[in-house]
Amino acid sequence: MNPELEEAKELIDQHLDEEKENSDLTPSELAQHLKTLKKHDEELFTEYLSKLDPEVLGDVAIEMPDHMLKDVIDTLPSEKIVEALEELESDDATDLLQYIEEIDEEKAKELFDGLDRENQDEILRLRSYGEDEAGAYMQTELFSAKLYEKLGDAVARLRQLKQDGELENVSQLFVINNAGVLQYAIPLEDLILFDFSKRLAENIQSTDPEHYKPHTALDSDNIKDVVSVVQDYDLSVIPVVDSKGVLLGRITTDDIHDIIQESATEQIYNLAGVDDEAEEDDTLVKAGKARAIWLSVNLMTAIFSSFIIGLFDQTIAAYVALAVLMPIVASMGGNTGTQALAVTVRRLALGEIEFKDAKSVLKREVSISFINGIIFGSVMGVIASVWFNKGLLGVVIGLSMIINLFFAGFFGTIIPLTLRRLNIDPAVGSAVILTTFTDAIGFFSFLGLAKWILI
Repeated sequence: MNPELEEAKELIDQHLDEEKENSDLTPSELAQHLKTLKKHDEELFTEYLSKLDPEVLGDVAIEMPDHMLKDVIDTLPSEKIVEALEELESDDATDLLQYIEEIDEEKAKELFDGLDRENQDEILRLRSYGEDEAGAYMQTELFSAKLYEKLGDAVARLRQLKQDGELENVSQLFVINNAGVLQYAIPLEDLILFDFSKRLAENIQSTDPEHYKPHTALDSDNIKDVVSVVQDYDLSVIPVVDSKGVLLGRITTDDIHDIIQESATEQIYNLAGVDDEAEEDDTLVKAGKARAIWLSVNLMTAIFSSFIIGLFDQTIAAYVALAVLMPIVASMGGNTGTQALAVTVRRLALGEIEFKDAKSVLKREVSISFINGIIFGSVMGVIASVWFNKGLLGVVIGLSMIINLFFAGFFGTIIPLTLRRLNIDPAVGSAVILTTFTDAIGFFSFLGLAKWILI
C-alpha cells in the first residue's frame, strides 16, 4: 500500500476508535486525510466516509472542496446528512447547505425539508441577509438571561445546555430585558464574583454597570466594519442586534479569523488574476479555465507592448544593445508598480484610505518611486555606459528608468483607488492593467529616447 495512503488510513482509524473529544484530528485534518484516500483509492474513501459520525461529518464536509462534497451528497443517505446539519451551529449549517445548493439544488432542497422547523427558521433568517452583512455571519446559539432572572438559575441553564451539547465556545452571558433588548455582556469569569442567589440586575448594580456595556454590531452592518471593531477592541465575541437593539446572535473570534483569512486569500489570488473559488477546487479544468481568462487578457496586453517595440525596429537594429537593456527597464518598472499596488490595495482593504485620500497617497508613492528612479537610473546609466562604452546610451536608460518608475508608482496607486471608486474590487485584475502601463511606458520611453538621442 502507498505510504501516504497507509498513513492517512491509520490516522483516520485512530480517530474513529477514539471518542470525538479525545481525538487530536481537527475537521480540516480529517478532510485532508480523506482527500488522500480519494486520491489513491476511491472505494476506501467511500468506506471511511460512511463511517464518520454525524457529529463530526458536518464540520469535515465544510472543509471539503466541491468535488469531494459532491461525493458526500451522492454517497451518504440524506438522513445522515440532515443529522450532520442539525449538529452544526446555525451559521455553519447555513454555509454547508449553501455549498450543497451550488452543487445540486434539488438535493439541497431535500435536505432542507428534512430539517426540523427550528433549524429551517434559523437558516432562512441567516440567508435573508446579504453576503456582506453581519447577520449572515452570526450564529443564533448563545447564552442569554433576563435582567431580573436569578444568576443561579441562569448558570444552571448553561450547565444543562453544555451537557446536552447545544452550546459551544461560550465566553459571555448576554443580559437582556423582557423585550429581548441587549443590556449587558458579562464575561463568564466575572460571574464567580457575583451572588448566585441574587437577580442579575442586583449583581450588576452593585458593581460598575458601565463596565458591562457591550460593543455591538447591527445585523445590517458591513462585516468588514465588524471585523475592524473586533480587532480594535480585542473582543472574543461580539453580539449582533437589530435596529431596535434586540439580541439576534453573536459572531465569535473563530468566525472573524475565517473572514480575515478568506479576505486575505482572495486579495492574493485576485492580485495575480486568479479566481479564488476555482483554486479551492482540485479539478484541473476549472482551475485552468479560470487562469486562462486572465492569461488571455495578459496576452493582449503583451501584444500591445510588442507592437510598441515594433515601432522602433530600425532603432533596435541600429543599436543591438537596446535589446539587451530593454528587459531591465520593463522589470524595474513592473516591480516598482507592484510595490505601490500592493501597499495601496492593503491599505484599502484595511480601511486606512479611501479615494478622497488619493492626493496624499499619490504624493507619497510617486515620491518614493521617483527617488528610486533617480537612484537606480543613475546606477544603471553608469553600468550601461561602461558595459557598452557609450555614454549617451547610459543617459538614455537612466532617463527612461526615471520616467518609467515615476509612472509605475503613479499607476500602481491610481489603478486600485479608481477601481474602489467604481465599486470594483481593487485587487481584481489590477496587476494585469498595471503591467500594460509599465511595459508600454517603459518600452516607449526607452526606445523613443534612444531614437531621439542616439540616431
